[in-house]
Amino acid sequence: MKTDLSDLGVVVAVAKAGGFRQAARVTGSSPSRLSDAVRRMESSLGVRLFNRSTRSVVPTEAGAMLLSRLGPAMNEIETALDSLNRFRDKPSGTLKLNVPVSAAKLVLPTIVPAFLAAYPGIRLEIVAESNVVDIIAAGCDAGIRYDERLEQDMIAVPIGPPTQRSATAAAPALLDRLGRPEHPRELLEFPCLTGRFSSGTSYPWEYERGNEKVEIEPKGPLTVSIGSAVELSVHAAIAGLGVIHLFEQWLQPHIDSGALEPILEPWWQRFSGPYLYYPGHRLVPAPLRAFIDFIKAMDG
Repeated sequence: MKTDLSDLGVVVAVAKAGGFRQAARVTGSSPSRLSDAVRRMESSLGVRLFNRSTRSVVPTEAGAMLLSRLGPAMNEIETALDSLNRFRDKPSGTLKLNVPVSAAKLVLPTIVPAFLAAYPGIRLEIVAESNVVDIIAAGCDAGIRYDERLEQDMIAVPIGPPTQRSATAAAPALLDRLGRPEHPRELLEFPCLTGRFSSGTSYPWEYERGNEKVEIEPKGPLTVSIGSAVELSVHAAIAGLGVIHLFEQWLQPHIDSGALEPILEPWWQRFSGPYLYYPGHRLVPAPLRAFIDFIKAMDG
């Protein structure tokens, strides 16, 4: 039986992505071409590999068995092809990163343009979301997260600022009307703009001054999804709807412009910056190795 290896690669890509449209975005192809490749493979093998519906593409029993055997083999092929990078002056290939929205806004803009200019053969794909995901299952080479959300079996490399602060601010007009708090617990009497994770849990606002630590759960007129909708909260704060608590770096331009006024600054809490993390038990692909070396050189 003659089998087209590129069609086998499509089968794996569609299974990993969970659909033709998703796989098309990852591979840079089109859903129709991927669908045609899967049909050719099914016709060649004489078995159905996927159950398709308008909402999902799920491997059949035969498809799941094939994929369980194909996965390691395709990884070996990718490793063999990647090993050729050492014969090039510059590595090439695709690097896919899963990052929080905050990193996409605050960390990567100072890194990505220079990195891609230095490595024109590398195609960088950024998936920005605030949910903690399994980067291997998501088909990513690496991710960016803060230390409290890192998995224990991952290798972590600092990326971006070594420390950051949470900042609290509000529109000057709001503070003129309600007063300027001197202790974090006073915020319980203020309208606040809060965030919630996709799991439904909200995060407390944490403050620290000397030996005193304070944690509050404020209330207010607006709650947004952490990550994707945070910018809406910033605009609401500027409009005077409530107090906002966010990364200092995110709010700084609006503080500098006078649109927002910092409050409780002596209480702002510092925390360690983000990390680039990746599996330690796998061969590091050349594009990822180049990215790691690049951010280490920037820090140096």
